[in-house]
Amino acid sequence: MEKGAHLRLVFGRASKAIETIDRQSIGETGLKVTDFMILEALLHKGPMPINIIGEKVLLTSGSMTTAAKRLEKQGLVQRVDDPSDGRRCYLHLTKTGLSLTRNAFQAHSATLNELFSCLTDEEQSEFIRLLKKVGTHAQTLT
Repeated sequence: MEKGAHLRLVFGRASKAIETIDRQSIGETGLKVTDFMILEALLHKGPMPINIIGEKVLLTSGSMTTAAKRLEKQGLVQRVDDPSDGRRCYLHLTKTGLSLTRNAFQAHSATLNELFSCLTDEEQSEFIRLLKKVGTHAQTLT
């Protein structure tokens, strides 16, 4: 097998296994994957316009609007109009949303730490560096 094809195969299998664990772990928090991604972005970045959150978590505007409404209905986020631009709406975590997101993120983070514990800290740093390198190169080819 050619080296490039072998790399793709190994990467694809590893990626699928990692995604399975990731989705299972998020599911155990009681959240939908899309909701978790939105809440996690708000936890780490603070209030943001809905369209910017969608770009960060790779959701279409329609999916983002639906998820924002669902999270607002659950009392986890609040929409706040931008006083300087009435067309723009920010999402903020509520106190309930902040508490739930911190707990969910902590549990999910523990799972991910366990997943990658087979690599030393140095290997994890190198793995990140190599994945970024391949990702950046792949973007130049498209």
